[in-house]
Order: sequence, then C-alpha cells, then structure tokens
Amino acid sequence: MSAHPAGPTGPIGPTGSATTPTTFDDLLAEAEAAPTEGWDFSWFEGRATEARPSWRYAEAMAERLARAEASLDIQTGGGEVLASAATLPPLAVATEGWPANVAKATALLHPRGVAVVASPEDAPLPFADGAFDLVTSRHPVRARFDEIARVLRPGGTYFAQHVGPASVFEVVEYFLGPQSEEVRNGRHPDRERAEAETAGLEVVDLRAERLRMEFFDIGAVVHFLRKVVWMVPDFSVEKYRPRLRELHDRIQTEGPFVAHSARHLFELRKPVRA
Repeated sequence: MSAHPAGPTGPIGPTGSATTPTTFDDLLAEAEAAPTEGWDFSWFEGRATEARPSWRYAEAMAERLARAEASLDIQTGGGEVLASAATLPPLAVATEGWPANVAKATALLHPRGVAVVASPEDAPLPFADGAFDLVTSRHPVRARFDEIARVLRPGGTYFAQHVGPASVFEVVEYFLGPQSEEVRNGRHPDRERAEAETAGLEVVDLRAERLRMEFFDIGAVVHFLRKVVWMVPDFSVEKYRPRLRELHDRIQTEGPFVAHSARHLFELRKPVRA
C-alpha cells in the first residue's frame, strides 16, 4: 500500500485461514485497538489474504537499487518496502507525508543511511532538478509525473507499483454504494501512461493485474478500512455498525468476503537529450 498512511491500499499477507470464531463485539474491539502506522500488514495473518502480483515488485526494486547511485523513494510509508532491499545506493532518500509514518520510517531507515524527508504527497518534491538516477514508489496516493521527471537525471528510471482502477471496490461499494465510472477509473493505467508521457517520460514497461482478496472476519475489514483510510473516507465503527453487523453475519454464514485489488507496474525512463 504507499502513503498517506502511505499509498494507497497496502498488500495483505499472502496466506491465511479462518480465525477461531469470536463475537461481533470482540472482533470490532480488537480491530479498533490495533495500531495502524506504517505498511506492516502482519496483523492480517490468518485473517485476510491478498494475492501478490507476478512481477515481485520488492525484489525487482531491490535489484535496481543495488545498481543506482542516488535514489528517491516517494511516499515510503513506514519505510518497510525500501528497508527490505539488501543494498542501497550511496545516496538514498525517502519522502513521506503522514506524521506517524515519518517517525516510523525515520526509525527504520536512518540506521541504513537513508534520509527521510517529511513532504506532503501533493507538494512539489523538495529536491533539485536531476538529483536522482532512480525514483521508486509502491502505492503512491498520486504520482506527480511532472515532479518525477524533474528530479530524475537524463536516462534515469521511475520504477513503481501503483494501485489500479476500482481496487477493492467490493468493500468500497458495500459501504458507500455504487460509484461513478469516473471514480472507478480514476487510477486507470492508460490515464497514468498519458500523464507520464505528457511529462516527457518514456514508458519502458507497463503491466496490470487484478488480484483476489479474502476477508475471513469482520475485524479484518475494520482494520483494513482504518489503515487504508481513503477507501471509505468517513469510516468509523459507530457510523457503519449496522452494515458491519450485516457483513459479519454474511461472513459467518457464507464464508470469506471476496474482493479484488488492482495493481499495475510502471517502468518509465527520462530520455537522454543531446
């Protein structure tokens, strides 16, 4: 998921199974008490699953970081994905806009020599033109392709995994009702490709997949919506308690609540000018 808390929906554990049944109230209380900082999704183990994209973003990112001279990770969340790389460039910087995640990322990444900069996700990047040969991001809330192009060196690369259109909208529309086509297609890869090309970046690779998710209990749904706050922006247990109760009963009788996340992989290049 990167950044706001960190960007947009974060991945849930790849494996899991139904938890021992507990009461509706107990599940809600447990989910409300769970911390939501950073992009650690280990809380979901055994409670929810999300299939992983075939391109293995973290591994591919790590390979590029090992070859880079200066890198920037945008909307790093709690820094967990960047920290998973075995080798970092001589100069490595990360930005994050959510205060709780800035503190978490700083604690995790500073020992690795990474400078963490507090920067709102919609603000211009606070770096000089051509400062980096590699810019990365996993699940940015919004990619500012004009700013990415500006801070990349000629020949530099933007390598990122984005959240795609109508991602996890089975959950969104359960609580908010049917969404317009404009909202459903707001993060369409074709639209983002056009924005990147307008900013002067060349598309080297663009791949998209839809991935199955399963929520095994209502606590997992509540924790997901508390952690990924832009999915149902006005979410609270108190406000949506009747709908939560209905969904709890449905999961108890019918099994896991199934949704589908959307992800696309971007590899963009800043052309080398004569």
